[in-house]
Amino acid sequence: MDINAVRLNFNKDSVYLINALVGFIMFGIALELKLQDFKLLLRYPKPAFVGLFSQYILLPLATLLIIWVINPHPGLALGMVLVAACPGGNMSNFFTHLAKGNLALSVSLTTFSSAFAFVLTPIGFFFWGNILPITREYLKSISVSPYEILVSITVLLVVPLILGILFQKLFPKLTHTVKRAVQRISILLLAFFIVGALATNWKFFKEYIHLLFGLVFIMNLAGLSLGYYFAKLFRLPLGDRKTVAIETGIQNSSLGLAIVFGFFDGLGGMAMICAWWGIWHLVAGAAIATYWNKTAPKELES
Repeated sequence: MDINAVRLNFNKDSVYLINALVGFIMFGIALELKLQDFKLLLRYPKPAFVGLFSQYILLPLATLLIIWVINPHPGLALGMVLVAACPGGNMSNFFTHLAKGNLALSVSLTTFSSAFAFVLTPIGFFFWGNILPITREYLKSISVSPYEILVSITVLLVVPLILGILFQKLFPKLTHTVKRAVQRISILLLAFFIVGALATNWKFFKEYIHLLFGLVFIMNLAGLSLGYYFAKLFRLPLGDRKTVAIETGIQNSSLGLAIVFGFFDGLGGMAMICAWWGIWHLVAGAAIATYWNKTAPKELES
């Protein structure tokens, strides 16, 4: 069976649920949104530039190179491009803290990528998706409007951000009490949703897992490695290198899933890449963060 002929077992309620989860995640991020996070990027331009360049340029370029070399099915390739265009995942701050990285830098980079994802994600997706023939022709065949995606993502991301900022301003004491709980609940709900989606559609994933695993593994490894060594090239301290690596390798694939089901009718290849990424980047992020945590005392900050 052609992987794009696969339509995952999602009803309208599931689509509404993933959209609600993405909104809830953005609301949780907004509860900690501070002007100083953006000022930090301006105050320390070098690590900020390295982190943003790694996430928005190096990861998509590496993704295109992987697609060019491996030549996967166009649906899988387009799913990889979509993941590369998504903002940093909301688990990146936790993994950075566990890895003993630069938490302030991580929060600032995640805040920036999340706050501007409504513009950067659709622009990045269509820009990078139109470079290689394999994805360019496929984008043309499914005729998706960049403007429609821009409007949808704006509603999906900006409204919860505004609500979160207003909540933070109106109820500062309550915000301080609930913000951690909101973020943890959103992570757990997202994890349950993705695991449930995998379980419900396991017959499809089982048939294509050999393709999904290899592509996601290589792409995620490329993101983590490029982030770390690009930061090392600019002679950033060890904590910053860990942070840039994690910010580059941990992507908000839940937004990708929302886009796939909102505009691509749950297209099999794209949906499975986003769903499997949602599982794998948690495994990879936890593994590398735990390793760095264990080895930190023995490492030199050079």
